[in-house]
Amino acid sequence: MNSAVEVQTKRSSDKPRVSPPFRVGHGFDLHRLEPGLPLIIGGINIPHDRGCEAHSDGDVLLHCVVDAILGALGLPDIGQIFPDSDPKWRGAESSVFMREAVKLMHEAGYELGNLDATLILQRPKLSPHKESIRANLCELLGADPSVVNLKAKTHEKVDSLGENRSIAAHTVVLLIKK
Repeated sequence: MNSAVEVQTKRSSDKPRVSPPFRVGHGFDLHRLEPGLPLIIGGINIPHDRGCEAHSDGDVLLHCVVDAILGALGLPDIGQIFPDSDPKWRGAESSVFMREAVKLMHEAGYELGNLDATLILQRPKLSPHKESIRANLCELLGADPSVVNLKAKTHEKVDSLGENRSIAAHTVVLLIKK
């Protein structure tokens, strides 16, 4: 594992570990949209003339979910565990990050209670893709669809989000002790 997780674990092992019955995490991510790149959201390739500029595949939703899980566990963020300074993450599928976050969640003795995610982008409209994105999220998380919610909002043509120059996501997760 990455040294950031090892450092966090070492730091917290100096005192008795507290294992509350549940934990809450919030994730946020934003990526610039550039012409000619693929737009990957929740592991699904969405037809669009622009895609996310990023070191990995730029999946804003999976990055956001990973950060929410890591935050709930009290671990470093996605950028510390999978740094863009490490060439091995260049072009990496974000599902790799998600699988690692889920593994860490299970190793800590937690399971997903629920997830609520909001995507913010002006275009393309996500309603035709929401169910496939949600189904893939459920598969990656090993979660029942009843505990995974996905919403999509425009930014009313305001700032880079509303001008189709960027995409953002917010996610809240509830983890429950097994």
